[in-house]
Amino acid sequence: MRLSRRTILLGAGSLPFAVASLRTGALAQTAPAAQNGQVPPILFVHGNGDYDALWMTTLWRMESNGIARDRMMAINFTDPLARSDDKVEQAGRSSAEDQRRELAAAIAELKRRTGAARVALVGSSRGGNAIRNVIRNGGAADVSHAVLCGTPNHGVFATDDQTNNEFNGRGPFLRGLNEGESEVTPGVAFLTLRSDGMDKYAQADGRFIGKPGTPTGVTNEGPELKGAINLVLGALDHREVAFHPRAFREIYKFIAGSEPARIAIVPEPVVRLNGLVTGTPGGVQTNRPVAGATVDIFRVDPDTGERKGSAVHSAKTGADGRWGPAQVESGWSLEFVLTSPDAPTTHIYRSPFPRSSDVVHLRAARPLGPADKGAGAVVIMSRPRGYFGLPRDVVLFDGKEPADVKPGVPTDAAATLRLPATEIGRNIVAQFGEERIVARAWPAAENRIAIAELTY
Repeated sequence: MRLSRRTILLGAGSLPFAVASLRTGALAQTAPAAQNGQVPPILFVHGNGDYDALWMTTLWRMESNGIARDRMMAINFTDPLARSDDKVEQAGRSSAEDQRRELAAAIAELKRRTGAARVALVGSSRGGNAIRNVIRNGGAADVSHAVLCGTPNHGVFATDDQTNNEFNGRGPFLRGLNEGESEVTPGVAFLTLRSDGMDKYAQADGRFIGKPGTPTGVTNEGPELKGAINLVLGALDHREVAFHPRAFREIYKFIAGSEPARIAIVPEPVVRLNGLVTGTPGGVQTNRPVAGATVDIFRVDPDTGERKGSAVHSAKTGADGRWGPAQVESGWSLEFVLTSPDAPTTHIYRSPFPRSSDVVHLRAARPLGPADKGAGAVVIMSRPRGYFGLPRDVVLFDGKEPADVKPGVPTDAAATLRLPATEIGRNIVAQFGEERIVARAWPAAENRIAIAELTY
């Protein structure tokens, strides 16, 4: 049975975690039950240009359902951005083979750490390419489950140009993964999760990849695989099909073989935070550690953004880029002040952390540019685990819908507010759904930028 997006939206109030559609091919596999009642170790794999911190809330939900922290791992690819041409070296970017090697090493490490014979893999977007590549090329015996969330399994585009681009459905990489009557590897249970038309990388028109009016050769069904269990999660966007609570429910159920006991995150009495400082050398996102950065953490008033006393933690990163650990309370709103070499001083405001995490990674804001000329202060609202959808979502930045967020298919994960010098120091409210963060406007003349970074 297939349900329309309208049907799902109308029924969302009574079925908040419902799945829009279930599609299985004639060769579809069924998910194996947990062995001896134990869920296999789980390795989470992020997408193009991303980092393992995106899995933070998923890890918390898993822990809240009894999955031990030491039986989970999230890989942090060294150079997460794909090359323009997979066969040609490109500074700060990785090939499909680079990612396959790194993921294979992470699988071996998780098996060694847990003593398990096989692990479950969960990937977002490009992370699913790496998962399929590992499984297809000798790794099937190490993997019990593969969950691919918003993975462009048949390409972001499928055309006769850019044939060596990893995301070209007609290129040798994806054709090699998809050849045969079934598109999955025997012995591994496959689940795909996709959007019902709201994934910007699964669109028939090229306007979302800079080619308006040009057919891409792919459709909304591009992330599905012949032989897999294919689920459609309604009006979720490209990132949400991995990180939204609805996605968590399906990921957990597929791997554990039963419904999760809870969707909500259970707070911990003591919260310890740690993470990496990373950078963007030459404007390219990498997950390489940055040495010599300073991190100061302040507790702030959730209603005003004003600091409550002196820093609760201060550190300078060494060669490993680590800035922690820091101990905080689960009800504290926080301001992280990152002073990183050759980058703006970045004031990152965060909602309270309900649980501990060692993937609270910090990256300096982009440099002030021509568009910021004359601004007294620059404040950014960022949503790493999803996009802003208008009119789908409640998105308010300083009391208004952001002018730089486009309506329709969600494509924007950040909004920017530029304020005159007369408004330096005032509080700025960033609201997405029920999450509300209050930041402060810092002087751009001092090379400072504020970011209200949403958790959900």
